Amino acid sequence: MEIDTNKLIEDLADDDEFVQEEARTLLEANPDKSVVPLIDALSNNKNKNIKISSAKVLGFIGDEKAIDPLIATLSNPNKLVRREASTALSKMGISAVDPLIAILDDDDWKVRGAAAWALGKIGDKKAIDPLNNLLDDESGFVKTGAKWAIAAINE
Repeated sequence: MEIDTNKLIEDLADDDEFVQEEARTLLEANPDKSVVPLIDALSNNKNKNIKISSAKVLGFIGDEKAIDPLIATLSNPNKLVRREASTALSKMGISAVDPLIAILDDDDWKVRGAAAWALGKIGDKKAIDPLNNLLDDESGFVKTGAKWAIAAINE
């Protein structure tokens, strides 16, 4: 079955949640055709619902090509978009650890915090020392995320 990836990405913004869910399902089932257009939508589309769903599907697919665009999305002004990008990165596993560690010193507290939470979900022990550096962060969100992440990794 030939899928119209661009139409499915447009459907991610549909008012009907069943249309959205079917679009996500078809995009997930066709990663060879959907990863690049989803990355483009994540990076360039203005619609927050399309960004959120693109991140969600990219996290499900787990293609490493999406790591850098997802990292860039952590600075999105919308909290829900950032949260979904962080969740998607946490599903990428070990391949996302070094890029996430690299942004723990970002100027934006939202980026640092999202990276800390994602690292905690991944659970790689090599993130503990860099996370320890965030325990004195001026942002309560970042400190809390670092504490939680360290505890989660040490479980």
